[in-house]
Amino acid sequence: MVPDTRTLPPDAPAGDRRKVPGDGLALTSTQLIEFYRLMVTSRGIDDREITLKRQNKTFFQISSAGHEAIGVAVAAHLRPAHDWFYLYYRDRALSLALGQTPYEHFLQAVAAESDPASGGRQMPCHFCDPRLNITSMSSPTGTQFLQAVGCAEGGRRAAGLPDMRARVGQVEEDEIVLVSAGEGATSEGEFWEALNTACTLKLPVLFLIEDNGYAISVPVEVQTAGGSISGLASSFPDLFIAKCDGTDVIDSYKASRAAVHHCRRGRGPALVHAYTIRPYSHSMSDDERAYRTVEERFAEEERDPLTRTRQLLLDLKVATAGQLDRIEAEAQVAVREAATEALGQPQPPPERALVNLYSETAPPTQPQFDTEGSAAFDRGSKPLTMVDLVNRCLGDEMERDPRIVVFGQDVADASREEALEQVQGKGGVFKVTHGLQKRFGSERVFNSPLAEANIVGRAIGMAARGLRPVVEIQFFDYIWPAFMQIRNELATMRYRSNSAFDAPVVIRVPFGGYLTGGGIYHSQTGASLFTHTPGLRVALPSNALDASGLLRTAIRCDDPVIFLEHKHLYRQVYNKSREPGRDFMIPFGKARIAREGSDLTIVTCGALVKRSLDAARVASQKDGIEAEIVDLRSLSPFDMDAIATSVRKTNRVLVAYEDGLSWGYGAEIAARVADQLFEWLDAPVRRIASRDCWVAYAPQLEEVILPQVPDVVAAIRELAAF
Repeated sequence: MVPDTRTLPPDAPAGDRRKVPGDGLALTSTQLIEFYRLMVTSRGIDDREITLKRQNKTFFQISSAGHEAIGVAVAAHLRPAHDWFYLYYRDRALSLALGQTPYEHFLQAVAAESDPASGGRQMPCHFCDPRLNITSMSSPTGTQFLQAVGCAEGGRRAAGLPDMRARVGQVEEDEIVLVSAGEGATSEGEFWEALNTACTLKLPVLFLIEDNGYAISVPVEVQTAGGSISGLASSFPDLFIAKCDGTDVIDSYKASRAAVHHCRRGRGPALVHAYTIRPYSHSMSDDERAYRTVEERFAEEERDPLTRTRQLLLDLKVATAGQLDRIEAEAQVAVREAATEALGQPQPPPERALVNLYSETAPPTQPQFDTEGSAAFDRGSKPLTMVDLVNRCLGDEMERDPRIVVFGQDVADASREEALEQVQGKGGVFKVTHGLQKRFGSERVFNSPLAEANIVGRAIGMAARGLRPVVEIQFFDYIWPAFMQIRNELATMRYRSNSAFDAPVVIRVPFGGYLTGGGIYHSQTGASLFTHTPGLRVALPSNALDASGLLRTAIRCDDPVIFLEHKHLYRQVYNKSREPGRDFMIPFGKARIAREGSDLTIVTCGALVKRSLDAARVASQKDGIEAEIVDLRSLSPFDMDAIATSVRKTNRVLVAYEDGLSWGYGAEIAARVADQLFEWLDAPVRRIASRDCWVAYAPQLEEVILPQVPDVVAAIRELAAF
């Protein structure tokens, strides 16, 4: 615990070093009194917030009542700013014990601009404090588990690599990562993925499950087979499990001590299953009387941790009733004063609404990422495919920055290192990462389980402590299990923490169709789902040179990036390029004019660039129509200025894209053109895209579902004739 600078009552046994009964536990009377002070302070904040919510002075309330004992007990064994913390919304007492203050909690409740956790962006009890290594928590249940595993894994990997360790900052040899949740969150699949990886890698992760018996209105026997999450987890190897009465501060202290000891000794992860209570409703938006009987609620009151701890102190003669009364009164005064002060703080001004949505120091749109005009081509080198240049870019960047790790399913050459000298190496299903493990070692290039959320969640945890993960999702068609981590965690990290934490993660993903036999599950697009996600950057190169420049920018910038690599373009001869040099970068939001023209503009991207070029050639040769082609290159942000410049010249626009016609990416481009450039248009905005259908396996069906060159030619002719 952080040192307490407050004084105990004059007659309190502050210097008494008597041990408290409990199998030799080193608990002193001073610690017990401080536990109680923190517990009543936590409950006091809850009660004051409830009053403020009823007065419409705050806007949401969720309490930590019933969880105070386990919170202060586990915090006693942990080290703020040394260990790392992934908390959940009932951890008020725990966060206070780590060093946060009532005033800071009230600042979040009143949505103050000065709220250190989020600057008014998050609800109360969404703890965040980089000074203490409390990472930014979110509202989704269970997403924190994989991030905690990634955080511990990042520390482990950095500890063994001096160059990486020197760049990522603080790494402690005996650090542990605490991740807490209610028992309801263990129903999420990511909990089991996190346990699996933590045990596989023997990571120092302490899973604290605070079981109050209810996930809002759903009781534990409906959530968990057999009603015990610790029972279900008992077969995991190297997982230390301790159960305790989470309303009994000594029992909680004892269980937490054993679990922390296990983790600090490097023996693997631990799980503390603490049985708590929930004396208040889930939140003020819930009324537990609708689903809990009077008898049940009355019986639970007898286990209230505040009542039990007060009686414990009296029974052990640690304090008198009068001393405890004074502690309670002092806590209430401190809470009341903190609330009053916080209520005087202003909310963020309207002009702050978009601040810290993206990096303001190293966004991929800045001029520092534009070296396109000074590419250092090796005249003697041969042209290389997109696969080759992406592989070379990854290798160059890993050599430049020791913080970069590359992982995903099948990306390593061989997980069993003894085979490396005897086999060619896998290096991804498309060979994009081939040879990187042999070159940089298994601590920096490694395989993951077949679990997409696992890949992205761990990457977010690594990034929180300074690593620069570049991960691969094997096919875009299978990215969806990771969508919760991508949209609600990765994309929101900077904004919700008010830039206290960021997440510079690059997610590489093979994308799109035109494979002749790819079928439903190896041909999907859907870029609009990611461009519609605030906080993400999205790139889609159409050729090898652009892939090299955009990927280098994605890796070096400070924003999370979805890097779409079109599978059909990986090894095409027509889009090859010579190596452009190790500092070749293309900024996001800068389009490329792939073909000059005067009669109409085609705005396109990805595999449709080549098809548009072929169609424009046909239209020029047979019809005398000269189409200008704008290759967007990055989809979010996109280059509206380049589009506008072209449209003002041609006065006609065709948007060609591979997503489905309805609600696809091109629909937004068409809407922007119609909205902003209407007076320059001599014809309606036209779109060419895939049919609103899955891509079928039969080649004849695939051909009519995906947009082809004749489709683009027909659209050019129709638009030119309008």
